[in-house]
Amino acid sequence: MSACSGDDCGLEQLQQRQRGTLRAVLFINVLMFVIIAVAALYGDSSALLSDSLDNFGDALTYALSLYAVSRGAVIKARVALFKGMMIFLGASVVGAQIIYKLFVPTMPVFEVMGIFSIVGLLGNTLCLYLLWRHRHEDVNMSSVWECSRNDIASNLAVLVAAGAVWFTSSGWPDIVIAGCLVVLLMRSALRVIKAAKTELQQHAG
Repeated sequence: MSACSGDDCGLEQLQQRQRGTLRAVLFINVLMFVIIAVAALYGDSSALLSDSLDNFGDALTYALSLYAVSRGAVIKARVALFKGMMIFLGASVVGAQIIYKLFVPTMPVFEVMGIFSIVGLLGNTLCLYLLWRHRHEDVNMSSVWECSRNDIASNLAVLVAAGAVWFTSSGWPDIVIAGCLVVLLMRSALRVIKAAKTELQQHAG
């Protein structure tokens, strides 16, 4: 006799697919965080540091999402709320570094920025591809999708910043692009937090 039937079986299969995808993107983001963080420190790039912290936040997000896969809607919404807060915290860290660089200007290594923004872009494109089919399944997976989509924009922005640093022989493009990424991350965080709160309110009624 089958261990599941009907809707229960379909739900179990959906959760298994979600877990498999989340494990894959978790591994990719942990690896990219380590690689890009080292590159950001070596290249002295705020934009690249923003990229690496985004990967760290995503790795934590995917780990929490794995926990929430088989939980109820309220737990999923709470996890999404926490993920939104983590995105906001990451943006704040980069914002603090930008303020510091305004007073202590530095010249980032554009070659490092360019190479590792492409590495990040390839990794995050793979994550986005893996998460595409899950983007509308529930608040847990849609918040994961939101994080992954942000990553692509971050990688492209860092690549543009690298080219601008090379062209202008100045560190200002790195600061400007990092500032734009901070705004992007904060807006994303607020969207995730709003969706999570709406979900919690619906189940509280």
